[in-house]
Amino acid sequence: MIRLKNEKEIDGIRKSCHLLADLFRTVVPMVKPGVSTKEIDTWCFEFMKDHGGSPAWYKEDFPGAACISINDEVIHGVPSKKRIVRDGDLVSLDIGIDLNGYISDSTHTVMVGNVRPEYKKLVRVTRECLNAGIQACVAGNRIKDISKAVFDIADKAGYGVVYDYCGHGVGLDVHEDPSIPNCLSYPDGRGYGANPRIQAGMVLAIEPMINLGTPDVYIADDSDWTVVTADGKWSCHEEHTVAVFADHTEVLTECLDLPPNC
Repeated sequence: MIRLKNEKEIDGIRKSCHLLADLFRTVVPMVKPGVSTKEIDTWCFEFMKDHGGSPAWYKEDFPGAACISINDEVIHGVPSKKRIVRDGDLVSLDIGIDLNGYISDSTHTVMVGNVRPEYKKLVRVTRECLNAGIQACVAGNRIKDISKAVFDIADKAGYGVVYDYCGHGVGLDVHEDPSIPNCLSYPDGRGYGANPRIQAGMVLAIEPMINLGTPDVYIADDSDWTVVTADGKWSCHEEHTVAVFADHTEVLTECLDLPPNC
């Protein structure tokens, strides 16, 4: 069931999203060679606690305040003292805050140090996919208008669009209806089913997950969480939470002054 939010609820979600944008402004400069993903995660937890929030992922029993995925890790990377950021890495930070019961959700991929040109292009195209998806997310359109906007850009660039995971409704819970796939069908031609019309009051997490190679992914053997590319090629993940109004769509997690490597 799709939960349309009222003005009070959207304002609460907006506050959570603005706090998350503040977190990103501060944490991104910390993502540099030599730091462990556990150190980054601990800092995120302390930031949330100091500002009256808590990790949204705790609602789903994820073992961390932030999903931190590196290179061929697509999503749900588990923070670890042993996982060290290296020069040239792509580090995806997928973070959500529960602030007084209102949930925010956003992802930014950080380019660390001397990133190879093909990976910089992957990040650029993934951000283009996100922006196109947001532009398609207007009242009166349908969810698959978002899917098509994302897929067309990534497919034209020759990239694999992850089909096993997708965006979603958000705000009062971490994952709500509707699902927002990043492509129109599975590789075998099966459709994704429902294609509801976008309505005022929807709060949605739009999140392209784009791979340099195959769209196929699997959960790593040594983890109950971390999703990796099937061919070992690198991946990029970008996400914003948006609120739909009758006459416009607001990017609630917008953060205009992130460092240039993000």
